[in-house]
Amino acid sequence: MARLAFLDVSLSFLLFIIMISTLPLPSHAISSCNGPCRDLNDCEGQLICINGKCNDDPDIGIRICPFPAPGGGGCKQYSTLTCNGRTYPTYKCSPPVTSSTPAKLTNNDFSAGWDGGGASFCDGKYHSNSERIVALSTGWFDNWSRCGKMIRIRASNGRSVVAKVVDECDSMRGCDQEHAFQPPCQNDIVDGSDAVWSALGLDKDWGVVDVTWSMA
Repeated sequence: MARLAFLDVSLSFLLFIIMISTLPLPSHAISSCNGPCRDLNDCEGQLICINGKCNDDPDIGIRICPFPAPGGGGCKQYSTLTCNGRTYPTYKCSPPVTSSTPAKLTNNDFSAGWDGGGASFCDGKYHSNSERIVALSTGWFDNWSRCGKMIRIRASNGRSVVAKVVDECDSMRGCDQEHAFQPPCQNDIVDGSDAVWSALGLDKDWGVVDVTWSMA
């Protein structure tokens, strides 16, 4: 009887060890690109926490996170462009324009010698950061048809601003002197001046912010 009792205890102990070993361990994983975050400690490597998601640090200028999937409306990737050891998607189209078109607001300096590259396509001029102006992705720029047109941009904080289209955010070409050696734009970009960001009450150091836009 003592031997059977010992075997019974041993079997119970073995089952307990197996059960413990299969329990999920506490997660100490940190977030990668687009993963949820509350502060810098939640993001791995050189990523920072922007609007609750881990993303590239605009102050460093390194592209670690992949581009998100293209927008809807049947707009498919056209090709790719490789530069600086990375491959970027290129697009001839953009998602359809509606009364509330989802977009990514980025920041651009349209003055001479800065990140805008050459002069604005629409008028061949450089512009002050105090002007409420934007560049649109190639599909939305629509073969110059929106040059000089006014668009309304709306932020999630309820603020909006009307800005003039003066340039194209090229979704087909990049990584050359004309484009200030920057990669091609995504196909859903509204690239706004400092004045646009200020009017929306947004901090340009955030890098990229979700907005909507429409024709004004």
